[in-house]
Amino acid sequence: MSKLIGPFKEVITLANTAQKGALGDDKMDIIQNGGVLIEDEKILKVGAFEDLRSGASAIEEVAGDHILLPGLIDCHTHLVWGGSRARDYTLRMSGESYEKILEQGGGIFDSVEKTRAASPESLHDGLVKRASRHLNDGVTTIEVKSGYGLDVENELKVLNVIKNAIADVEADLIPTCLAAHVCPKEFKDKKEFLTYLEKELLPQLLVKGLANRVDIFVEPSAFPVEIAKDYMSAAKSLGFDLTVHADQFHTGGSQIAVELEARSADHLEASADKEIELLGKSNTVAVALPGASIGLGMQFTRARKLLDAGASLAISTDWNPGSGPMGDLLVQASILGIYEKLSSAEIFSGITFRAAKALGLGDRGRLKEGMKADMIAFPVNDYREILYNQGKIKPDTVWKNGKQVKHV
Repeated sequence: MSKLIGPFKEVITLANTAQKGALGDDKMDIIQNGGVLIEDEKILKVGAFEDLRSGASAIEEVAGDHILLPGLIDCHTHLVWGGSRARDYTLRMSGESYEKILEQGGGIFDSVEKTRAASPESLHDGLVKRASRHLNDGVTTIEVKSGYGLDVENELKVLNVIKNAIADVEADLIPTCLAAHVCPKEFKDKKEFLTYLEKELLPQLLVKGLANRVDIFVEPSAFPVEIAKDYMSAAKSLGFDLTVHADQFHTGGSQIAVELEARSADHLEASADKEIELLGKSNTVAVALPGASIGLGMQFTRARKLLDAGASLAISTDWNPGSGPMGDLLVQASILGIYEKLSSAEIFSGITFRAAKALGLGDRGRLKEGMKADMIAFPVNDYREILYNQGKIKPDTVWKNGKQVKHV
């Protein structure tokens, strides 16, 4: 049975908006006084509301002026962790660097200790709470990384938590194995640790259906370029999709991502002209993480330069207990936009279909025929109000697969 949802003052379809490069706001394919006809969780047609009436078996009326967008997609998060890193944040406010805190046994190691000690039930509850908040803010697809286990037993525990939470969260959860986050204290040799993951963990992920994506943190303090590439090459040969924590403090990771045709290279705060040109010519999505820049008090990813170089730019939260505790995608994207001089089209694309590409998902992020009916409506009469209010105006209605999951 088909259902017509609307009318909406403006429907920002992004139906034909380019996957790569800079965008003007005339490229968003906006339909005035529009509606969306859906059936079996997918979009049948988008057009003028009155023109779609005759093809609808039922109508879901939307009262008052609203702007409709595709559901938001957060393509880089770390939503499973134990404990808190408020102490770390206080140290950073006092001037300590991220890397210095890590060397002192804080940072990721603090989260590793507390995540290993946490029960699957408590980790599950934390994940569901965070993912539900994200959905309430309009994020209908959420990538979730492991990476605070750092051994086979605990990485499997975390990835099982993600798998089991899928039934309890309305948003789609996309798991990624980031066991190569940092080298745990039990291993003195980083290459030996990566070999251990390659032989003992990665094959189990495929057999158990826990993840088809593998990530690595490429940094001298984590995993240097020369050993990171071998590990990721091995993961690719096993059939995994790749993504890379790249160029956060030092360059090198983005080159690995491009050479291995990774889905995305994420962070990129340290990327210089050479790396930006490389990403611009590639099919690897450049993922900016403004929440990490805010949390660490460091420069933003050079998003304007990446777009002008031809890159596909996605924007994500990096929601995590240490460097990115805010976890508000719309606020962060709005802040990045004003600092990097991004158009509304570039921002909306970066948190919808371009983020979907970073996850290898071609069935969402646009409002057009055949796409998943993941949609969010804002109680404003002009799309410019959304970013103008710097993310403080949230959607009052959210549809997941055509089903209304939030209404205020």
